Amino acid sequence: MTPRLHRHVLVWLIGLALCAAVALRAHYTADMSAFLPRSPTPAQQLLVDQLTEGVLSRLLLVGIEGASPEARADLSRALARRLDESGQFRSVQNGDPAALAVDRDLLFNNRYLLSRAVTPERFSVAGLREAIGSSIDLLGSPAGMMLKKILPQDPTGEIVELIGSLDTGGGPASAHGAWVSKDGQRAILMLQTRASGSDTDAQEVAIARIHSDFAAVAANQPDARVLVSGAAVFAVKSRAAIQSEAVRLSTAGSVMVICLLLLIYRSPTAVVLGLIPVASGALAGIAAVALGFGTVHGLTIGFGTTLIGEAVDYSIYYFVQSDGAERDGSPGNWMARFWPTIRLGVLTSVMGFASLLFSGFPGLAQLGLYSIAGLVTAAAITRFVLPHLRPAGLPIRDIRPVGVAVAGLWQHLTRLRPLIAVLAVAAIGVLVTHHDRVWSATLSGLSPVSDADQALDQRLRADLGAPDLRYLVVLKAADREAALAAAEKVGARLDGLVAAGTLGGYESPARFLPSTATQAARQHALPERAELARRLDAALDGQPLSASRLTPFLDAVDAARRQPLLTPDSLRGSTLALAVDSLLLQRPTGWTVLMPLRAPAGDQPLDPAAVRAALEGAGNDALFVDIFGESSALYRAYLDEAILLSLAGSLAIVLLMAAVLRSPGRLARVLAPLLIAELLVMAGLALAGERLTLLHLVGMLLIVAVGSNYALFFDRPDANPADDPRTLASLLLANLATVIGFGILAISPVPVLKAIGITVGPGAVLTLLLSAILARRPPTRVAS
Repeated sequence: MTPRLHRHVLVWLIGLALCAAVALRAHYTADMSAFLPRSPTPAQQLLVDQLTEGVLSRLLLVGIEGASPEARADLSRALARRLDESGQFRSVQNGDPAALAVDRDLLFNNRYLLSRAVTPERFSVAGLREAIGSSIDLLGSPAGMMLKKILPQDPTGEIVELIGSLDTGGGPASAHGAWVSKDGQRAILMLQTRASGSDTDAQEVAIARIHSDFAAVAANQPDARVLVSGAAVFAVKSRAAIQSEAVRLSTAGSVMVICLLLLIYRSPTAVVLGLIPVASGALAGIAAVALGFGTVHGLTIGFGTTLIGEAVDYSIYYFVQSDGAERDGSPGNWMARFWPTIRLGVLTSVMGFASLLFSGFPGLAQLGLYSIAGLVTAAAITRFVLPHLRPAGLPIRDIRPVGVAVAGLWQHLTRLRPLIAVLAVAAIGVLVTHHDRVWSATLSGLSPVSDADQALDQRLRADLGAPDLRYLVVLKAADREAALAAAEKVGARLDGLVAAGTLGGYESPARFLPSTATQAARQHALPERAELARRLDAALDGQPLSASRLTPFLDAVDAARRQPLLTPDSLRGSTLALAVDSLLLQRPTGWTVLMPLRAPAGDQPLDPAAVRAALEGAGNDALFVDIFGESSALYRAYLDEAILLSLAGSLAIVLLMAAVLRSPGRLARVLAPLLIAELLVMAGLALAGERLTLLHLVGMLLIVAVGSNYALFFDRPDANPADDPRTLASLLLANLATVIGFGILAISPVPVLKAIGITVGPGAVLTLLLSAILARRPPTRVAS
């Protein structure tokens, strides 16, 4: 090995070691927020926050099935106790009466600060008479026994008013001291993790803790089982599915390609050498993404499987196309004859994927960077390192007979040119007639979450009455007090919609933690003891209730006039704190208020126009957000951008080809197989009912990356491919490796991987056939 050759290998080994170090230290995630924009609109930013840091990303729903109802309730309490003691959860709720008692005491002791009914008018003589009369009337209701106990302390019914204003409706049922499903067949719990939704590792630990703690408390209940759902469960399962599929498919694809190469080469050494560019390219791609983005998405790892089918082509071209003069390891003839064609194919691929680097969505840009780094590295290793690692006289099986057979078949393929035009026109017709069904309109097409998991999540949410948080009013403020005041102001406007039946209700942090000004105003509305006693005597005139029984009421009001105002710390240890923390969020730029809206009762939908009209002039950047609508709009923007970038990449490829080929005829012959293959693949998927997603689009770029090599080889100006059976054999072998590498993805249950497989596998076959059919001149007879 000469010093120059040694330097090539040394540089490769050093680079390999550095890439491995970066890959081992990289952070991997399956969080789909990687496919959210870098510079979102305010509504999109809310969506990003909810997916990464919001309460939805930290909410876990737990169901306990099996065993008896009493046993399920006992298991619910035991599990809740263990999880609460673990320190991994901010809140553990299961309908435990003890926890509800804490909330009840907090509400009762602070009823005059929390009740919106506390006004100066309410404590006038007329107001007291009306309020006390209403309380007396309620004594005859089913709640009369409870109200009778607190009547001396709360004759005006502030706790009743307060509970009525805080009732969100649709809450879970309760049996044996624990929440249960509507059909009574499950005990249910609602948890909120301390870790943010974007911390998938911590979420995985928390979910594992639920299962381990349940196994411990249910040791004597073999029929009992636990169900866990929520956004965190989806994220953990998605990451595991993508990673396991990447390993499984990479292993299977590698084994199949190795078997193919062994069958052809009949040389284990050649097989090992041929896989070096593949492994180097995959490692370089992961390292490039880790350095460029800080985080490697699981989809990018899965994308490494596709590199098997693409990068292995380069080593196949090298080994199979090398003639006898190169058997001693000298790269001369092969480099001179074939490397320029391969280099142009690599540049074509780089041009296509480089367009993705400009995407405003990090996930798409990751795929672009990974592809470029991986393919360039694989090609460079084949060109500069592989010839120096190849032992002198390495035996490679002569596969000229395969090339001769392919040449004979090619003579007949050229007769199919008229059929290609017909198929192209038919494909265009299919796409036109299916234009409204070609592309998927939602992000669900990218999700690996199973239908069963989604159905379980919907059942548990329905059992808990958990809000779907589709409709939100979002407010911004500089500090907490301003945020709470803004929530109160907007709440007054929303109350009008609720009264009119336009809105079913809403949530607000100000209900649980009023602003300091509002609390002070309510305190100020409470009369002094002597004045309240005078008004009370007058109000009770003619009522079946004597003032002497209401001394506890006078004591309570007198104490409320001097009690400390509520703060966030006052709510700690209650579920009210969880509600406030979920709806009042501190951000680096200030405070954000979330006010979830509920649609009217019945089948009447929520009217966004009415809500927007109510918010006009409310200030604090009041924004009405439809989460579902925003996610759909976000995906459409994502798809539109990806299509535009792909078109830009296609234009760059055309310009590159035109500059290098310098012949309109050659340019048309090279581009036609690529374009027609993509049309046929899209039309076939449309006819099969497969809606295209972003990953299908990435698959189209891969068709160009793979197919450009075939088209360029069939249009080399120096020789007809049929004159060199070894070249034809190498193209066929490379195509088989590509179909194996990409086609195996088609059986993956992970939609993002399957999309690439069902796109590139057929596309690779079509580009090879079309390149042969549309070749520039008929083949010549080849002697065997």
